[in-house]
Amino acid sequence: MLRQLWGLYVREVTRTYRNRAVLLMTFIQPIMWLIFFGSSLGNIPSSFLQTFFHTNNYVAFLLPGELSTGMLFVGMFSSMSLIQDKRFGYLKRILVTKTPKAAVFLSKVLGATTRGLLQIPVMLITATFFGVRYPDDLVGFSETILAIVLLGLGLSSAYVMITMRSQDWQTPGVVSNFINLPLMFSSSALFPRSFFPFWMQDLSDVNPISYSADIGRSFVLEGDPNIMYVLYLVIFAVVMLSIGIVMSRRWLVAE
Repeated sequence: MLRQLWGLYVREVTRTYRNRAVLLMTFIQPIMWLIFFGSSLGNIPSSFLQTFFHTNNYVAFLLPGELSTGMLFVGMFSSMSLIQDKRFGYLKRILVTKTPKAAVFLSKVLGATTRGLLQIPVMLITATFFGVRYPDDLVGFSETILAIVLLGLGLSSAYVMITMRSQDWQTPGVVSNFINLPLMFSSSALFPRSFFPFWMQDLSDVNPISYSADIGRSFVLEGDPNIMYVLYLVIFAVVMLSIGIVMSRRWLVAE
């Protein structure tokens, strides 16, 4: 299974590099978020930013949140890749071999997560042009990357599960967009949790994007990352991957 998984994973990564338009958008979209959304609070008094965002630079607050939400949208596109394989007959050719369905599922998840990780150096470099500086904390940086990887694995698993039995291009996209907005805006990716009404605070407390964003924010703003946040993301990723593997054995079909 490992050899088959590796072959399918390499295919996913190769498809990303060969499609220049997709690769370009993978880089440009997060940069646009930093430029336009990050500049939206550019004229806010520094005292307000310091009080509520714990920094004088909103981009420094936004960056970890955008690194996390980037995995949200990349995961959505991984489900579209599965639909494409169904429509063009590739999945059917794979499933008639001895390739385990779990390998197909995991290759999609790992491919999407890898594609999401490509955004990280681009966004880190872009943020420096907005005055963001990073501490010399290798442990904090490692925890930030680990959190994003775990988030990507969990979210990509969820999106691939949505499309396992679907043949239609539109349905997965509609469902994904329906999920994306609540997940993004009920997290602490864009604004502090204290800004939310009580019911959104409850949603934020269980939203995995909040945990990933808070870990990265602790690193960027020289805080102290909570190791329990990493544990929460480990549980989230393991649970979603496990459910996806079980579902793929039964529901992953070519037709």
